[in-house]
Amino acid sequence: MSATTNVFITGATGYIGGAVLELLLEHPTSSSSQFTALVRSPEKAQKLEAIGVHAVVGSNSDLDKLEQLASESDVIFACADADDEPATKAILAGLKNHYKSTGTAPILIHTSGTGVLTDKAAGKYAYDTIYDDTDVEQLETLPDTQLHRNVDLLVIEADKQGYARTHIVLPSTIYALATGKLVQLGIQNPKSRQIPYLIRIGLKRGQGAILGEGKNRWPNVHIDDIASLYIVLYEAILAGKAGHGREGLYFGENGEHLLYDVSKAVAEALYELGKGRSPEPTMVTEEELKVDPRTIYLGTNSRCRASRARALGWKPKYTTKDLLASIKPEVEAILKE
Repeated sequence: MSATTNVFITGATGYIGGAVLELLLEHPTSSSSQFTALVRSPEKAQKLEAIGVHAVVGSNSDLDKLEQLASESDVIFACADADDEPATKAILAGLKNHYKSTGTAPILIHTSGTGVLTDKAAGKYAYDTIYDDTDVEQLETLPDTQLHRNVDLLVIEADKQGYARTHIVLPSTIYALATGKLVQLGIQNPKSRQIPYLIRIGLKRGQGAILGEGKNRWPNVHIDDIASLYIVLYEAILAGKAGHGREGLYFGENGEHLLYDVSKAVAEALYELGKGRSPEPTMVTEEELKVDPRTIYLGTNSRCRASRARALGWKPKYTTKDLLASIKPEVEAILKE
């Protein structure tokens, strides 16, 4: 790498990307780094420029722009859409060009998710398999048809070909309202997806919702903890201590929850705030599923252990108890919109 490390981040105004960028800006390496972000909003681009981030206005659909920015980058944090295959191919093409022109393999830290582990339980049961990020053979049994898997395999193949050092972070259910400078400046989206989605379903139907019996399980991780994982991983990469390619998958989890417990907490919060008829969640009907088939995702299982991530020195602080405590503030924040 040159004396200045060119760091490119996608999804910088998003929930994960904003949290990661904030920590990068505070990191000791920031003084020798040039940060570049691709953002849709000219207004947010101006705000990023004001705090020392070079902002390019565009989106993941601007494939030529993505490829060019990637070709100029030593390190990429890809924190936008985990399932955007064209965007990932453009980034990888840019990294290949970087390698051809410099002879040095650039670093890619790609964001996937533990949705890759999901099944079709519909809330009826919890499966017994626990996926471990140190068990490469186990992870390679995942079908190519699993959610996120097609993009993950592209990233792993790039490492195999040698033109990039690739690492994949797989967050689980991320929770809690993001806070910090980028949120205060109106740059970063402070809300997650899964739990707010369940809350919005409850608000729409006037009652907390549950898929099936809510017996399915998911891991979870606080937004501050998952952001810290990216930094711990980055430091390990720079020190030459991080696995990459097929040995470079890092789960982000610190405990797991039953869907029932989350649905119950949502129902209780809605009831206490006068937006639900009962503190007990009721089952989503077949008619409701027809209106929004995506809801079935809430009934899936995803179970894993972040052994590889912890081996790097990652020490998440927040637990499932904190997840449940975060739900009422999430409801209150959505009601203020």
